[in-house]
Amino acid sequence: MARALPRPRSPLSAVRRWYEEEMGWPTTGTEPVELLTGVCFDALEMPADAGIAVLQRVPQTGPVAFLRGGRGGKHLGDRPKLLMLIAAGGAEELPGILEWLEWGALAADLTARGAGERMPAPAWPSGGRASGGFGAREAAGWVRPPRPGYEAENSLPTTGLGAGIGDGGGAPDLVRLVSAAATECHRARLVRARNAQSDRACGDQALAFSNASRISAGTRPRSLTL
Repeated sequence: MARALPRPRSPLSAVRRWYEEEMGWPTTGTEPVELLTGVCFDALEMPADAGIAVLQRVPQTGPVAFLRGGRGGKHLGDRPKLLMLIAAGGAEELPGILEWLEWGALAADLTARGAGERMPAPAWPSGGRASGGFGAREAAGWVRPPRPGYEAENSLPTTGLGAGIGDGGGAPDLVRLVSAAATECHRARLVRARNAQSDRACGDQALAFSNASRISAGTRPRSLTL
């Protein structure tokens, strides 16, 4: 009797299998594969221009994904964006942190995906190297990829006891990460606004510290002092 040969595994199932078996992260049963946030991690979302500046300022952030825009965005339309993975529950803390830092007016630029939400799953080749970076053809890619067995709860940015700067084995501090992200979102917003205008109301005054920039953001940027 002829035996039915097993069907070859598709790249789609390979991506899902890698995240579920190697990383222990739950995924959706849809195509393309998406990662469920609010279970093992949440995701801090911001414009890519601001996110790149944050990566230069904060060496310890945890995994970071790059999204080309379009499908998968929350409030940023087709503009490219970065997703920084943070400890589960961090999405619920974000509004309070922004208010405490007096950056509440940045709610449209700096958001988070938490419980009940999802994010695109960057493709992961069989060779084990991330497909991400800013030159990948996929809609999503890893800028700072995760490592199997490493991204435990105590390694992602969080608040509370045990949070620090990330160089002593503890989780990076979420408040400091949000502070840096809010500052860079503010700077990026001002640069985009300046480029869209023919005249500069602020002249050569430093954008991030000018009175006009504070008024345009609707807040006093207290986070610059952290």
